[in-house]
Order: sequence, then structure tokens, then C-alpha cells
Amino acid sequence: MPMILVTPLSQVETTIRRHKPSHLMTLLSPGHMIETPAGIRPANHLKLGLNDVVATDLADDPPNAKHVDELIRFGRSWDAASPLLIHCWAGVSRSTAAAYIILCDRFGPFREKEIAKSLRARAPHAYPNPLLVEYADKALGRNGRMSMAVDSIGRGTIVAEGEIVELPLSDEL
Repeated sequence: MPMILVTPLSQVETTIRRHKPSHLMTLLSPGHMIETPAGIRPANHLKLGLNDVVATDLADDPPNAKHVDELIRFGRSWDAASPLLIHCWAGVSRSTAAAYIILCDRFGPFREKEIAKSLRARAPHAYPNPLLVEYADKALGRNGRMSMAVDSIGRGTIVAEGEIVELPLSDEL
């Protein structure tokens, strides 16, 4: 079944061995960027160097519109024949935002709240980075619906590191 997998950095290699994803998206601070792991073609690995902050003045490399444009373009290049693995440091904020953005793009407008609720049900720890979601909301022309939907699910359970999350690409989210 086609799916998006979300993990912390510590679970990337295990997840690649277990699920054999064709594509990998890494969202880490620039100083912590990883090389492409075995099992992933370098052309299928998007590396986004950005800090996990909620305001542009809080870090040297905050999320920006260019990051989101690259993320959306990469998500659209994935054919979903094999899983897409998305990770950040803890698997809580940047990676869950990226998964949410790709799902919103795939499923189209007016399903933002349904997708956010599905994400919360599968990932009680998820706290999608609001700045990434805000940029995606603008890029996808969602008129605030993505940001409002993420706000509606709240911060989630506080954890040091998230679990491996499977998000199937099915109409029944």
C-alpha cells in the first residue's frame, strides 16, 4: 500500500530496511545534515537544511517559502509505488509538517482538517511546524485552512522523540 512514513533520525536506517522506501526527505538543521543512506538513490533524497523554529527571527536558517516549494515539488515527483520516508531530528515537528503538506497537496483543497485529525490519530506526538504549514498554506492557495486545521489539533503529547508513523495514501485517511 502506498504510504508516507515519518520517523526521527534515530529510526531512519531501521525504517529503510523494514519498509524499502523509494524516496527520502530529510529536514535537519544545516549543521546536522546527513549523507544519503544505503538503500536510497541520491536523486531521490531531498535534503532541506532548516531550523525547527516557529518564527523567522528565532534562528539563522528558519523555514522559508523556498523550502516549501522544494518540498512540494519533491512530493509531486514521488510516484507512491514505494513508501516516502520523511524525517527530522525527533520526528515531531518538521517531518510531521512535511507529511501534512504532502497529504494536503495530494488530496486537494477542503480536506485540511480531516488530514490534520488523521495525522493526530496516528501520531499523538505530532506538532507540525506552524511556519512550514503557513508557507505551504500560501503556496497551495488554501486561504488559512491548513494553518487553522493544524491549530485545531493542538500541540500533541510532549515527547523527546516520536514513534515511527505510517500514513497510508487512501481516501479514508
